[in-house]
Amino acid sequence: MFDLLGQKAEVVDKPDGIGIAHGPAALRFDEVSFGYDPRRPILKGISFAVPAGAKVALVGPSGAGKSTIARLLYRFYDVTGGAIMVNGTDLRDIRQTDLRRAIGIVPQDTVLFNETIHYNLDYGSPGADMAAVEAAARGAQIDGFIAGLPDGYETMVGERGLKLSGGEKQRVAIARSVLKDPSIMIFDEATSALDTATERAIQTNLNAVSKGRTTLVIAHR
Repeated sequence: MFDLLGQKAEVVDKPDGIGIAHGPAALRFDEVSFGYDPRRPILKGISFAVPAGAKVALVGPSGAGKSTIARLLYRFYDVTGGAIMVNGTDLRDIRQTDLRRAIGIVPQDTVLFNETIHYNLDYGSPGADMAAVEAAARGAQIDGFIAGLPDGYETMVGERGLKLSGGEKQRVAIARSVLKDPSIMIFDEATSALDTATERAIQTNLNAVSKGRTTLVIAHR
């Protein structure tokens, strides 16, 4: 444990790191290269731009590096070549806390804690008032489901959300992201594990909540 705590972080903020203003965010990947192992590059000279408030889909087979792009945008890793820009500022010049506060993600495999629906909704936005939580649930169209539960927002979801269906878990993830009110949204294979009918319903939710936000949609089809 002490050895782990003694490890130096690979990604660190600059002493003069800056914040990021809340609002529309323009993204640009400029000749970005990266590999988890230097001997096996994943991305080679990738360039694309997402105008503020626009939606761009990244489509390709498994292993093509789509989710890696999302991890780089979160700055879990630093690029090995090129640069990622947010509103013209290099990601490496932005404080990590400010950057991650500006991004919301709906992943393929939603992580839920063995806690209440309320806890799972505002986990990423501690201190959010109940009115904001309920508004986020309405945006994700899960408010009716929650209202029908005997304990409402205080209903326990079970380990990894086992008491909820796949569609219900995804709507919780959508509401959690909406509550955060991010400038940038990432949908990483958000509907790939759902049946066709549920996928269509969730896709409608995603389109609604991403309106006016800079959005990356990652999909294999």
